[in-house]
Amino acid sequence: MPVTTLDPRTALVAVDLQNGVMALSGSPHSTGDVLTRTVRLAETFRARGLPVVLVRVTAAADGSDAAPGRTDLRRSSGAPSAAASPAGWDEITGDLAGHPGDIVVTKRNWSAFYGTDLDLHLRRRGVTQIVLTGVATSIGVESTARAAHEHGYHVTLVTDAMTDRDPEAHRHSVEKIFPRLGETGTTSDVLGLLTATTS
Repeated sequence: MPVTTLDPRTALVAVDLQNGVMALSGSPHSTGDVLTRTVRLAETFRARGLPVVLVRVTAAADGSDAAPGRTDLRRSSGAPSAAASPAGWDEITGDLAGHPGDIVVTKRNWSAFYGTDLDLHLRRRGVTQIVLTGVATSIGVESTARAAHEHGYHVTLVTDAMTDRDPEAHRHSVEKIFPRLGETGTTSDVLGLLTATTS
């Protein structure tokens, strides 16, 4: 179901579009396609004076700031590790970086809200709705969407501007989880609403 509306103070929140993540493969959309679509959205948000938030994930090289707790799975194959990653792996990718008005939020967990100042940045700017893009759909994006919903924001999820390492995980998030947290739509849907509401 396409997105129905955008609030006057809506922010774009792009999750983990950084050098190390962009080097990974994605499905059903390539990480390159996700980046291209997010760049289009970011340019349009900026042109209309709406906030753009770039979220990056990082970790201490020794793993000391990793979330505690036992899990059945170790770090997923191909995921960036601070100790083993090249310099700059956790920097926002060049196509999105370098815009002085953008907000950069650094996280150390899946959600862009937990342990960060994202909520403070949004509330100070009067934001009531967020539009989410990023990688990976079932991890960083879904965790951020859940937290945004719990914080009382209207949530819009741009399903062709996100991807996952596992296409089935992406499908599950898009079809089963996201409809309970907000509205889903395509890049074109959101761009169309931005044009309609700010022209």
